[in-house]
Amino acid sequence: MAVLFDFKCPNGHIHERIIDSSVVSIQCPMCNEQAFKIISAVNFSLDPISGHFPSATDKWAKHREIKIKEERKQANS
Repeated sequence: MAVLFDFKCPNGHIHERIIDSSVVSIQCPMCNEQAFKIISAVNFSLDPISGHFPSATDKWAKHREIKIKEERKQANS
């Protein structure tokens, strides 16, 4: 099965390649050295409330702030 992997050579060049998961090294396209498979950090974030949309917490907080102001205004009337 072909998967996207990062490879790094001894000279520090990092390249992505869609390749079979059993492959552990490739030739670096920049310097022709052997580049080996590395584990890369995944860059993503999940919303703590919904688990899906990063803006959901901000939207909920703004909506809640408006509701609190409305409730306080009604209580003071």
